Amino acid sequence: MAAPKPEEISFPPMDQLQGLEYCIDSNPSWGEAIALGFQHYILALGTAVMIPSFLVPLMGGTDGDKVRVVQTLLFVEGINTLLQTLFGTRLPTVIGGSYAFMVPIISIIHDTSLMSIEDNHVRFLNTMRAVQGALIVASSIQIILGYSQMWAICSRFFSPLGMVPVIALVGFGLFDRGFPVVGRCVEIGIPMLILFIAFSQYLKNFLTKQLPILERFALLISITVIWAYAHLLTASGTYKHRPELTQLNCRTDKANLISSAPWIKIPYPLQWGAPTFDAGHAFGMMAAVLVSLIESTGAYKAASRLASATPPPAHVLSRGIGWQGIGILLNGLFGTLSGSTVSVENVGLLGSTRVGSRRVIQISAGFMIFFSILGKFGALFASIPFTIFAAVYCVLFGLVASVGLSFLQFTNMNSMRNLFIVGVALFLGLSVPEYFREYTAKALHGPAHTRGGWFNDFLNTIFFSSPTVALLVAVFLDNTLDYKDSARDRGMPWWVKFRTFKGDSRNEEFYTLPFNLNRFFPPS
Repeated sequence: MAAPKPEEISFPPMDQLQGLEYCIDSNPSWGEAIALGFQHYILALGTAVMIPSFLVPLMGGTDGDKVRVVQTLLFVEGINTLLQTLFGTRLPTVIGGSYAFMVPIISIIHDTSLMSIEDNHVRFLNTMRAVQGALIVASSIQIILGYSQMWAICSRFFSPLGMVPVIALVGFGLFDRGFPVVGRCVEIGIPMLILFIAFSQYLKNFLTKQLPILERFALLISITVIWAYAHLLTASGTYKHRPELTQLNCRTDKANLISSAPWIKIPYPLQWGAPTFDAGHAFGMMAAVLVSLIESTGAYKAASRLASATPPPAHVLSRGIGWQGIGILLNGLFGTLSGSTVSVENVGLLGSTRVGSRRVIQISAGFMIFFSILGKFGALFASIPFTIFAAVYCVLFGLVASVGLSFLQFTNMNSMRNLFIVGVALFLGLSVPEYFREYTAKALHGPAHTRGGWFNDFLNTIFFSSPTVALLVAVFLDNTLDYKDSARDRGMPWWVKFRTFKGDSRNEEFYTLPFNLNRFFPPS
């Protein structure tokens, strides 16, 4: 047998991902785009419902309060998504709620001055106002870093090698939201996982009028089937005598969203009252804003590949962070009980559907705003058991993580230096947050437990985030360990042309501002 040729055993690096049907600035038909936009809206509901469902009861809020927070969060998500796709990075990314803000928000909830309030409704309102004030102050971090172009300067220390662990752990770091949640109700979680994989991968070549309908709409079809199946199990009394936790994860009537939702309600700024400001609360929240910034940076780079675009130049990335800071400011003004970050699951859906169109995401933003105003209709979709979403996360988070690993093609992985950096950053990025999670579960407080509550919140929030730990480790090692002689091994010759807007002619096609706004904000 003849020896294989080099081109038969290796594949040339590619700036843009192949095999996508629609890229960032190409659009499917209007009917298909609307259906795909609705699919992104449905997927975004998981986090939008889960965060308020966990936090509002801790604050003393009722089911009615929970519904209002969910509606407000979706409304602001829609606004922030439109702002980001129009004026920010212009990548097809949904800007949703973030789990990174959970640590400082829970710390605010357990503040002794708030816990001492006996009336639950008053305690809920006062806690909400305290969270709002902290978000408003903390949002200045991203606004300043973004619009001053300081984040663009920081990003010049990033290389393809350094970004591999960060982007990979944007997906892998969310492993606890996947199968551990599926396992809480395996009778609907496992069928959902199998059905979604079957439709999106094994049956993707099934065509209806030249449209791969099962691949393109695998999420909508499988959720509809499993949701109906879950409703059948609920109606038949399958969970009647099961433990409360099982019922909460399996039943379709335990969320109490539909009955509590108003028919029409328009969220508005300061609807919970005037925000209150506390320096300790704000400082702890700043850590969550920094974590959100780092996680979003990785997610933007993943989205650019899944939209078949070039990596966003430093100027564009910084611009997007600035607009994300505006988004967190809106979160604080409206009272969403969470800050903003890129929705990782929606980035994964770009790859699953092979549609990276910006228009589709803008349509999904329209659905968020529309259904957040029509409370009853929005609550109907929001009552989907979270286990169903967790099954989908198992695929979509993994897909985003694999995009991070794809950056290895631009580096020399026969280099012991590179193997050391990637391996250590990946391992610590998973291991350190896991230690913080286990410690908190046992001790009911984080490893950082001093008299300074703001200091505890800052450290615990930073080290709860896998991408943040990975960035700290990878970027430090990559810029200190034999860095002078390793530019080629790190992938810098490929990376350097994407650092500036004018470094690649394709950047203008993907990232130029609409309405000829580049005249007033010229790219650097």
